[in-house]
Amino acid sequence: MIVLHLANCPAALRGDLTKWLLEISTGIYVGRVSARIRDRLWGRVVKTCNNGRAVLVYSINNEQGLDFRVHGDTWEPIDFDGLKLMLRPDSSKVQGLQESTNHGFSNAAKLRAAKRTTQARTRYPETYVVFDLETTGLDSAVDEIIEIGALKVLDSAGLTQDRQIETFHALVLPKAPLSQMITSLTGIDDVLLKERGRPLQAVLPKFMDFVGALPLVAHNVVFDKGFIDSACAKCGFALMSNRCVDTLSLVRRLMKGLTSYKLEQLALSLELPSIGEFNLELQRYKSLRDCYMTHHLYQKLLNIVCG
Repeated sequence: MIVLHLANCPAALRGDLTKWLLEISTGIYVGRVSARIRDRLWGRVVKTCNNGRAVLVYSINNEQGLDFRVHGDTWEPIDFDGLKLMLRPDSSKVQGLQESTNHGFSNAAKLRAAKRTTQARTRYPETYVVFDLETTGLDSAVDEIIEIGALKVLDSAGLTQDRQIETFHALVLPKAPLSQMITSLTGIDDVLLKERGRPLQAVLPKFMDFVGALPLVAHNVVFDKGFIDSACAKCGFALMSNRCVDTLSLVRRLMKGLTSYKLEQLALSLELPSIGEFNLELQRYKSLRDCYMTHHLYQKLLNIVCG
């Protein structure tokens, strides 16, 4: 079951959605579709709603029984002790912006700015694990994980390059052979998996031990965490309740109007640091390369949020 709410979106988009969902009131759609169709519909909404707002709520197998996505709204999804909640906009932010247009800042404005910085650093951790998956498809219910990469960043404040970063990497044996498309996208083939891949039941506990209780950071964390949750359920493991931070949602909120929010394009347009020839392990595997880019993207976004 999904519920989608649109506001200030093009009429063409609203009409297109009625092919899949029932519009029960102006801008409110409900229906039952597969996870793959749901993700494609959301991608279409994000791509075409221009300056409008969209909220998607859907059923999922977690403690709350639901999950949600937000685009173009001032309300922000956050993780609170394993529960996904909505953070309402702080009115002091608006007041602070108004004061910043003056020639100087009052003491009260400076105190509010300092408070906002402290709150931002609390919400966006500086010790965390960046992770990325490569999979056989987009549907966590039927597709499989074939690669897990992760970087553990310990107290990233003031970090330069790769100091204090620990690495996790594993190839996972899928039940079915890979398609040529997946091999082309990931650089992973059946020969490599046969030589170095390990069963999911053996890899997943090691990844969970590596992460521990640290927050998780990913680009489009809903996708990657969804596969991890599905894998845990299939293997009979408890779901990971770690706090999650999504760099995709964050960069969309802080940097509106970019032509692309894909990780590789963001790395180019924002001139993120390159991996460098010295780190052959990061160069070799796509999941680790993506983790490295996500880490530096998150650092750039932290600088914006925290001033």
